[in-house]
Amino acid sequence: MKIPDAFNHKPVIVADHYDQIDGRYAGRSDAKCLSLGITPGSDNRRSELSAQVWRSTGDTLSAQSEELPLHRALDLAILICRSLEHFNEAYIYEHLYDPEQPVLDRIGLQGSAMNVAICTDNANIREDIQTFNQAISDNGEMIGERLRTLSRVLKELGY
Repeated sequence: MKIPDAFNHKPVIVADHYDQIDGRYAGRSDAKCLSLGITPGSDNRRSELSAQVWRSTGDTLSAQSEELPLHRALDLAILICRSLEHFNEAYIYEHLYDPEQPVLDRIGLQGSAMNVAICTDNANIREDIQTFNQAISDNGEMIGERLRTLSRVLKELGY
């Protein structure tokens, strides 16, 4: 399913076919895609990084707010971390990604895999990916603090 472009959230990185790996809902989930992107900031000058769970309403996708099952929140964390890894080296590409290879990674989960890919369905991907990359840079200190905390907590849990 194509992600609608009528929402404030502009997807840059997507994990499509998410319904195939959605925890205990795998194979029958209405959560069809996860995405990371940009949303106009509250001051309408700065873009904010955002995550979105795209749910199916039949033939289309909807950006309904929802309470997240824990496995879905962890899948979003995996998507965020893998995306940050890509953007650490994205400068080597003219458009911050290789248009011939938009899939950045396939991460095995529950007998299937979560694709981590550039959202090539986004008609403004070249602009939006630049904005997304800049927002990562602008928020680097805040993101880094949380990643270091997450890393510490995971180590304390034995992971």
